[in-house]
Amino acid sequence: MWYGHGFGWGGMIFGGIMMLLFWGGLIALVIWGVRSVVLSNNTQRSASAAYSLTAREILDQRYARGDINRDEYAAMKGDLSH
Repeated sequence: MWYGHGFGWGGMIFGGIMMLLFWGGLIALVIWGVRSVVLSNNTQRSASAAYSLTAREILDQRYARGDINRDEYAAMKGDLSH
């Protein structure tokens, strides 16, 4: 018989909880790793996209933001077309 051996129902419940915590932690770790790789790739992609803008696009953005006025925009646009 099993009298006095093992931990009984308390051991089974504790063991089940520990198993759930282990697998839950492992799954969370995998998800965290995948997300960090995906997010770092997106950050690198958006940074490289910023460098691929043409001079005209940068000028247009500066004018749209209000960094330069209409006269400066027209002068710089003329310089770029030469």
